[in-house]
Amino acid sequence: MRTRTIHALAILVLVTVLAGAVAGPASRAQAVVGPAPRAQADQGYRRAPKAVREVLDAQPLPTVWVSPARDEIILAQTRTYPPIGDLAAPMLRLAGVRVNPRTNAQHRAAYWLALTLKSLPEGVERPIALPPGARVGFPMWTADGKAFAFTNTTDDGVELWVADVATAQARRIEGIRVNPLLGTGIQWMPDQRTLFVRTVPDGRVGPPPEPTVPEGPKVEEGSGKSGIGSTYESRDVLRNAHDEALFDYYCTSSLLLVDPVTGTSTRLGKPDIYAGVTPSPDGAHFLVEIIHRPYSYLHSFWRFPREVEIWDRSGSLEHRLASLPLADEVPIQGEPKGPRYYTWRSNAPATLVWAEALDEGDPGTKVPHRDRLLMSEAPFKSSPTEILRLPERFDGIVWGEAGGLALVDEFDRERRWYRTLAIDADTPSTPPRVIWDLSANDRYGDPGSPVWRILPNGRWVMQQDGGWIYLSGWGATPEGDRPFLDRFNVSTMEKERLFRSDRDHYESFVSWIDVPAGRFLTRRESPRDPPNFYVRTLGAPLRGPIDSLEAARSSSLQRVTRFRDPTPQLRSITKRIVKYERADGVPLSLTLYLPPGYRNGTRLPTILWAYPLEYSDPSTAGQVFGSEQRFTQFLGASPLFFLLQGYAVLDNVAMPVIGHPDSVYNTYLEQLGSNAKAAIDKAAALGVTDRNRVGVAGHSHGAFMTANFLAHSDLFRAGIARSGAFNHTIRPFGFQTERRTYFEAPESYIRLSPALHADQIDEPLLLVHGELDVNPGTVPLQSELLYKAVVGTGGTARLVVLPYESHG
Repeated sequence: MRTRTIHALAILVLVTVLAGAVAGPASRAQAVVGPAPRAQADQGYRRAPKAVREVLDAQPLPTVWVSPARDEIILAQTRTYPPIGDLAAPMLRLAGVRVNPRTNAQHRAAYWLALTLKSLPEGVERPIALPPGARVGFPMWTADGKAFAFTNTTDDGVELWVADVATAQARRIEGIRVNPLLGTGIQWMPDQRTLFVRTVPDGRVGPPPEPTVPEGPKVEEGSGKSGIGSTYESRDVLRNAHDEALFDYYCTSSLLLVDPVTGTSTRLGKPDIYAGVTPSPDGAHFLVEIIHRPYSYLHSFWRFPREVEIWDRSGSLEHRLASLPLADEVPIQGEPKGPRYYTWRSNAPATLVWAEALDEGDPGTKVPHRDRLLMSEAPFKSSPTEILRLPERFDGIVWGEAGGLALVDEFDRERRWYRTLAIDADTPSTPPRVIWDLSANDRYGDPGSPVWRILPNGRWVMQQDGGWIYLSGWGATPEGDRPFLDRFNVSTMEKERLFRSDRDHYESFVSWIDVPAGRFLTRRESPRDPPNFYVRTLGAPLRGPIDSLEAARSSSLQRVTRFRDPTPQLRSITKRIVKYERADGVPLSLTLYLPPGYRNGTRLPTILWAYPLEYSDPSTAGQVFGSEQRFTQFLGASPLFFLLQGYAVLDNVAMPVIGHPDSVYNTYLEQLGSNAKAAIDKAAALGVTDRNRVGVAGHSHGAFMTANFLAHSDLFRAGIARSGAFNHTIRPFGFQTERRTYFEAPESYIRLSPALHADQIDEPLLLVHGELDVNPGTVPLQSELLYKAVVGTGGTARLVVLPYESHG
C-alpha cells in the first residue's frame, strides 16, 4: 500500500531525529545516517509499526448517496487504499487525460466494491447482487428515484448496468462498452427512461502502433505572442504525432440513446472526439462540444480547438454557438476569449446561457465590466439577449425552480472578494440586487450554499418555497464550526435559522426528506461517536429571546444508520482548537492533538502540519477552521499517524500570508516565520511541546513551505516535504497564486526557491514524491534536484520516490 510506505518511512525518520537529545546540525546529521550517506538505501516496501498498520487496515465507513425521491439511500463499500496492482495498471498520459488502455477509462478512477439499498428512515438493508470483483462507478439516479445506472469496470472495458430500486436487482445492458473519457459516460435523458451513453466505437481495431523509426523531427513554433499561460496548463501534454494518434483513438466515442428495458439503442451523429454532450431540459436538443486539430504540445485538451454546436434529436446541426481556436494566449489566472461556461438553463425547455469576457480575459486589464452573461432560446435564430454585465469575473449561476430567478456569483481577484446577485433573467432590464458581498476568506460571514432539488426532467435547481430558498453551511465561529440550515427570502432578505448543530456534536444538513413536514436528513458525529445519518423533524418555534445564530425551532431525531467505530483505539486521542496571535497581532489558530495515554505536563516531540494560504486582509486570516466535535479518523497520508508513536501534532496550523495578490509573495518568508514561531511558542506555553524537538511537514505548497523553513530558520529539527516544488526558476510561469512570471519578478522566484539555498538546509529532510505526479507544477524532478543540492552541499536528506504514485 502506498500510504503505508509513506508513513513507515516518515515515522522512521522523525522518530529517529526528534526523539533524540538536542544536538547541533552536524551531530543531528550523524545521528540519522552516520558519517556517509548511502545511495539506494533501504530498498523495498516496509511495514508500518503495528499501531499504525491496524488503523490502515480498518474497514472504512460506507459512502452514502441519497435518492432524489428522498426515500432511499445507497450504502457503498469502498477501500481506503487501493492495492499496488491498481496503481501499476498500464497508463497513457494524453493531453491531461490519464488513460488505462485496457479499459479505455481513466487510470485509477474511483470505484466501489458493493452496493446496498436502505429505505428511509429505518428500512431493511437490501444488498444488490454484483458480479465477483465488481468495480462500481458513481450511481446516476433517475429523478423519481426508482432506478439508477452505474458502470462496472472489468479487466478489458467499462460495462453499463441499471438497478431497479423496488426489487434491489441490477442487470448489465449487453453490447455496451462505455467510454468515460473527457466527461460523463452515462446520463439519463429528460424522459428519465432513456440513457444517453458515450461508447467505444463499434468495430474499432487496435491502437495505432508506435513507429519504430521517427517520421521526422519534432517541430514546435511560437507566434511571437505570449502564449505559454500558467505553469499548471502543461498537464500530461502530448509529446509527438504518435501521442496525437493515441489521443484520437482512445477519446473518440459514439453517442447512443439506450432503452435500458429492451436494450435497444439509437445512434446519434458520428463517432468523434466529444468534450461534452448535454441534452436540453426538454430533450429536443443537444449542446455538443467537438475537439479537433491542431493540437498543442504545451496545453491540455481543455485548451484545444473545438466546435460548440446545438443539434436536434436526430443529430443534425441546428446552430453553431462558437468555433473556438486553440486557447494558447490565455493570461495567467485569466479566461479564454469567446463563449465559455455554456450550459442549459435548468428551468426552461431549451435556453442556452453562457459567459463572455469583456476584458480579453486578462485580469490585469482595467475595464468597467469584466464579463457579460448572454442567453438564447430555441430555435436559436435570433441574436442572443444580454442579461447581465458584471464588474468582476463571472463565477457561476444557479437557477430557481421556475421563472427568471437566478443567483449569479462574481469574483474580484484583487480583493479576493465575492458578490452574489439575484437577477430576473426573464426581465433583464430589472436591476440585479446584491444578496451577499463578502471576502472569499470570510468563513464566519459565509451565508452557506443553496440547497438543491431535482426537477422531473433531471435538472437540478435551488429548492424553493415561494420566495424562500434554503441555505446550508459550515457555520464557522471563533469556537469552531457549527453547521446550520437556514430559510432565506431572496426578495426581503429575511432569514430564519431552522437548525444549528449543538455544541456537543458536529451535525450537518444532507438533504430534505419532506419540506412541508419539516423532515430532513443529517450526518451527525462527536469525538466518541462515528458519523451516522439521522432524520431530523422540525418542531414548534422556541419561546423567548433567541440568539440570531441559534435555531429558532425545536427539532427531534430519528436514527437511520448504525455504523460502528472502525478504529476504537483512536478514541483516547484528545484534541482541542487553540487560538493565539502572531507578533504583529494577527489572530491565528491550530488544532492540537495529543496521543493516547498523554500525561498532563509532559513535553513531547511535535509535528507541525500546515498549508500556507494567501489573504488580502488580516481580518479573515486568523479565522478558526474545523471543530473539536469531529470524529477523529486517519485518512490518506495523514500526519495524525504520528500520534500513535507518542507525538503531539499541531494540525491545520494557520499560515496566512497577507498582501495584495500581485505582491503577496514579497513578504512570504517573513510571514511564514512569524506564523510558525507563534504556533511553537503557544504549544510550548501549554506545556505539551518540547520546542527543541519540533518537526515540520507539508504536502505540495506545504512541502515548499517545509523546505523554506529548513533553509531560512532554525525553528525545526527536521522536515518532511511531500510532492513539492523547490526551484521556481524551472516553472517560470506562475506558482500557487503568484501570477507574475519569473521574467517579471526574478528576485521573488530566486528568493523563494529552497533548492537555490540548499547549502542553508542543515536539518534532516525527508523528501517524498510520486513518480507519476500529475501536477505539472510539482514534477518529481523538483524533489530529485533538491535532494542532490542538499546532499551535494553536505546536508542530510533522504529521497523516497513512490512507484506509480501521483500527486496525492
